[in-house]
Amino acid sequence: MITRAADADEQRWLAPGEALATTGEFTMYALPEGAQGPTTVALAPDGTAWFTLGSDAIGRMDPDGSNVRLYPLPNANSAPRIIALGADGNMWFSEHLGNRIGRITPDGEIAEFPIPTPNSQPRAIALGGDGNIWFGMFAAGKIGRITPDGEITEFDIPTPDSGPRALAAGPDGNIWFSEFKASKIGRITPDGEITEFTLPRPNSGPGDITAGADGNMWFVELAGTMDGISPDGNRVGRITMDGEITEFPIPSQTGSPINIAVGPDRNVWYTKGDRIGRVTPDGEITEFEVPGPVARAVGLSAGSDRQPPERLTNRLWFTDGAGHRLGFLHFE
Repeated sequence: MITRAADADEQRWLAPGEALATTGEFTMYALPEGAQGPTTVALAPDGTAWFTLGSDAIGRMDPDGSNVRLYPLPNANSAPRIIALGADGNMWFSEHLGNRIGRITPDGEIAEFPIPTPNSQPRAIALGGDGNIWFGMFAAGKIGRITPDGEITEFDIPTPDSGPRALAAGPDGNIWFSEFKASKIGRITPDGEITEFTLPRPNSGPGDITAGADGNMWFVELAGTMDGISPDGNRVGRITMDGEITEFPIPSQTGSPINIAVGPDRNVWYTKGDRIGRVTPDGEITEFEVPGPVARAVGLSAGSDRQPPERLTNRLWFTDGAGHRLGFLHFE
């Protein structure tokens, strides 16, 4: 289903500081058979969209929806989750059940690196300002760092069983992460020094996190039941570099916010069921309904991939895990 001609505005990278306004229109691309359950998406330097699949594969798509290719992972039941661009120009991803960090080249060559701690359940992954990939180990309560050559170092989070769910590079050169089970936001320096900030409400379930264009970190607070917990979230949060926290309730009551990213307008956006929401720096929220009879928006990216938004396209890409589609929201 395409709701607007994709060639009406060809994909391009924005100039520094450039901001666009959304038209509220979507373009949707159906994935081929075998591409089940797209989860997260990230953009390569050439604008290609790379995405993880619940069917144990990594996918890629040209900006116009063509040349879709699927790269099966070497091991079944790997459950790839988050994908991000690395400093080496390759795409890196976490294998939640496979307990590995993966790397895929632009040509589709895959390498996997086992995590020393068994059954650590890696989820979060992001490129740090130090050129290394950082990742969160949900079950192990640790933050990991992997060099482009595959050397892994692990750091224990002070709060036991905190459930690090997501992480992102901040404008301060540190990595910021959410502690889903502990209702905290953490910060780790490149040398491994960790500071934790307690959220105002217990059981708020912080999830995905990203650096905003305003110099703060933004995150979602989950809702519903997941990982044996029923968080009282359904909010978008903001934390300053000094640890000051503000929360903004999401107007829609059904579903849970999942992923968060900076859009081409340099506002923060989130996915939530059949909707994509926009949050302005002062907390004003607007939601847009994804077209289609069945839609479950999950991952999204305009190119910054959980980093300070220095590389953005004029499109906000997202995955539709229920409709098995990739789509983008138009901006001009």
